[in-house]
Amino acid sequence: MSSNSSNPPLLRAAESLTPRAIVEELDRYIIGQKAAKRAVAVALRNRWRRQHVDGPLRDEISPKNIMMIGPTGVGKTEIARRLAKLAGAPFVKVEASKFTEVGYVGRDVDSMVRDLAETAVSMLREEERERVRPRARENAEERLLDILLPPRSATRPGSAEATAPSPPPGSTPSEAATRDSLRKLLREGKLDERTVEVDTADAPPSFVDVFSGTGMEEMVLNLRDMMPGARRTKRRRLKVPEALEALAEEEAGKLVDMDRITKEAIRRAEQSGIIFIDEIDKIASRQSATGGPDVSREGVQRDLLPIVEGSTVSTKYGPVKTDHVLFITAGAFHVAKPKDLVPELQGRFPIRVELEPLSDQDFVRILTEPENALTRQYVALLATEKITLDFTPEAVQEIARIAAEVNTRMENIGARRLHTVMERLLDELSFEAPELGARSIPITAEYVRARLDGVMADEDLSQYVL
Repeated sequence: MSSNSSNPPLLRAAESLTPRAIVEELDRYIIGQKAAKRAVAVALRNRWRRQHVDGPLRDEISPKNIMMIGPTGVGKTEIARRLAKLAGAPFVKVEASKFTEVGYVGRDVDSMVRDLAETAVSMLREEERERVRPRARENAEERLLDILLPPRSATRPGSAEATAPSPPPGSTPSEAATRDSLRKLLREGKLDERTVEVDTADAPPSFVDVFSGTGMEEMVLNLRDMMPGARRTKRRRLKVPEALEALAEEEAGKLVDMDRITKEAIRRAEQSGIIFIDEIDKIASRQSATGGPDVSREGVQRDLLPIVEGSTVSTKYGPVKTDHVLFITAGAFHVAKPKDLVPELQGRFPIRVELEPLSDQDFVRILTEPENALTRQYVALLATEKITLDFTPEAVQEIARIAAEVNTRMENIGARRLHTVMERLLDELSFEAPELGARSIPITAEYVRARLDGVMADEDLSQYVL
């Protein structure tokens, strides 16, 4: 499905995101896995449908959470990530194995909701900054003109008097004409080589972020807000374009209404948020296991349960209800099985989809069809060195065959194996590219075999290299 540059696929109106359209968009980046794509497409569409249900029944409709089962590297995470981008929804990916139940050292499960709130606020803030950017740039331009051409009453460039956002009301016609001329030179880029001193807000080192994530979320929740003088003014010498950009960023920050942003971010997190919990099988308690590392696994599940069922979590932006957050879990389930999860948690994931292992032909399609295909990435990277790579169809088939064979002989890591094979295939070329000069290099099946057959033949070496 081709994209329209004036209306990017990821910014399409929610009404146009029918299940079929969602699957078609996912097909542009993810090969195969039709069942999983259909499941997430229906789940996303149901969220739009719920928003259009009238009356109290809307609050009674809960999201149908999804459990994706399949080996590593087959697209579980990518499906969830692309789905969130497609919907423009706040998205958080967490690993279940990082959590521990209360009383153990580690992250508590509430932190995923706080992360979701943080993501939602960041998304809304960036959207608002983009909206006010034209006005912010105008204000920044006026501040920069005040620095370049300070009013007669100014004591020094960059002082408080010299950084007013508009010219002084008492300026003479000649001063106004000079200012207009300077503005024209600024917009034409004829002042780009000049250096100016600007005063901009300087954010302090955030030691709060250093501690968050180590089980101390509650302690540091509002610590940053309690620190007096957290933001200082810093004087910097910058080229005119850099100064204009720095001032525009600061002006955009002033124009953003954070109270409104926070309110809308909380609403979006509650109504549209998606939390992807990976490695859910790692906290499933196997029936045969006794003691040891399994002690806290069921505890983590029981801590997860109220979050998934629907509860209220305190964040620094306010309380967030999880009743309508969509939870997507994923796991390989090689040892533990979904039935090893506590029954209550199993019941909160009514949609189960199994992702298929990838075949040789899937690898061929992964290498060539998606818009972000691996071969296209390497062609673009080496094009920066004026080297044109030309992958023949036979070469792509050979790369796919080798990746599939290595997955069979060793740990099956799915499509991630293609990255290791491609790196090994092109490492010498990538190293020598700056000295080779402009040229076209065909990547043929013979080239692939010459670079990789020796490694494949050496069983011990292939285990480390591929």
